Amino acid sequence: MTPPSPPEAESATAPDPARARDDRSPSDDPNSHGLTDQELPDHESVDHRSLVHHRDFRWLWGGDALGQLGAQLTMLALPIYAVQHLHASEWQMGTLTAAETAAFLVIGLPAGAWVDRMRKRRVLIVADLVRALVLGFVVVAAFAGFASVPLLVVAAAAISTASVFFDVAHQSYVPGLVGLEHVVEGNSKLQATQSVAQVAAPAIGGALLRVIAAPALIAVNVVTYLISAFAVGRIAHREEPPAPETRRPMRTEIAEGLRFVVHQPILRRIVATTSLSNLGSSISGAVLVIYALRTLGLDAAAFGTLVSASAVGGLVGAFTAARLSRLVGEARIIPVSAIGFAVGGVFFPLAAVVTVPAQVVLVVGGVILYFFVIVYNVAQVSFRQRLCPPALLGRMNASVRFIVWGSMPIGALLGGWLGTHLGVTATMWVSVGVGALATLPVLISPLLRMERLPSPPAPQPSETGPSDKLSRSREPAPSDKPSGSREPGPSDEPSGSREPGPTD
Repeated sequence: MTPPSPPEAESATAPDPARARDDRSPSDDPNSHGLTDQELPDHESVDHRSLVHHRDFRWLWGGDALGQLGAQLTMLALPIYAVQHLHASEWQMGTLTAAETAAFLVIGLPAGAWVDRMRKRRVLIVADLVRALVLGFVVVAAFAGFASVPLLVVAAAAISTASVFFDVAHQSYVPGLVGLEHVVEGNSKLQATQSVAQVAAPAIGGALLRVIAAPALIAVNVVTYLISAFAVGRIAHREEPPAPETRRPMRTEIAEGLRFVVHQPILRRIVATTSLSNLGSSISGAVLVIYALRTLGLDAAAFGTLVSASAVGGLVGAFTAARLSRLVGEARIIPVSAIGFAVGGVFFPLAAVVTVPAQVVLVVGGVILYFFVIVYNVAQVSFRQRLCPPALLGRMNASVRFIVWGSMPIGALLGGWLGTHLGVTATMWVSVGVGALATLPVLISPLLRMERLPSPPAPQPSETGPSDKLSRSREPAPSDKPSGSREPGPSDEPSGSREPGPTD
């Protein structure tokens, strides 16, 4: 089961915004949001309307929903295919899991600077098409009888590369598309859609695996990625990338994004917690399918049903995240939810030693884990999007992803090694210990004593242009509307292959 993204997400899940940028700071540029008076989207003139009425967001939302549904089927089918049909070992599963996120560690930082120089909409379309092409090749190889674990590893690495660009662009696209005052509502809707896919797809996929081959499920993802690319292509909103003459050296732009993350005290602590948690979830994720199918003796259908039942917690979390944020406090909810998903993780290794049926223990732990991961991702991704100057969003999101997803391939390889030398159940307990340590950065921080998260300083009237006034006219607050959402981000997203943890 993989981490939810907000938004990453951000993933949630998981999760991406865009606008024009140049050498000037956002406060110096009256059009720093990349929107002229003529380009302002519908939400600027009707602040209080739900994003259900926002045409462009509906296309993004619909494409994301289908992409998430297909991705969940693949995340269930691919590791099961590797374990049952290719007889993958613990180390091979660790390598496959590492390949799924390796690109975030290898090209995560420059990807943010590249995305900030591109049209995000075009990046999203190309990434969807690349992922569809690679998965299509895997399906053909499987049906032709020449699939192997090394082939799956190469395919996972290629998809991981495309996903880096997709996730960074997606998280950097949403604020520019819907406006800062609708960021929480937009993220919640995307995260809720992801949660619905996580509830429905594994149960459906597990049942279908009794009568059809795993590659047939993966073929569904090929189709959904193609439809997602079509849907994003229907978005009317256009953004202008910065003029080439305004670009600075790549190293300078990358350093700006990384410096912003490191120099924000609260953001730095959130990123540390997310990174450590993802390290722990990847340790267990490397051996989770082997643990379920071989150690606990579950079949593919039972495993899929368990993942679906657990994901109900994520669906509830997505619908209640904004309300809980107001009730508990948008700052305090971050450490509270971090404790919650650490507790949920304990149930996974417990299933092998208690007398209660393993399915019951896994569902209880999964519901708790998914619920708090989604609440955490919605809160922290929305905070990042509100805090960061628009011109830095791509690089900031890439820097965050580099840190929090970069720990995942390391954790996966460590999990494969531990599973080989210590055993699968012992590896699950190591994951729990790392998850407990992950809560410390936000627990020993001012967040527990704060109710509201800090907002960026308001621009001076003399420095604010027409579009800037519209977009910054009021401090954004979490939406109270129930909503409907990588990697596991937050994406970015819990999946059928790894134990979930925050991803964005």
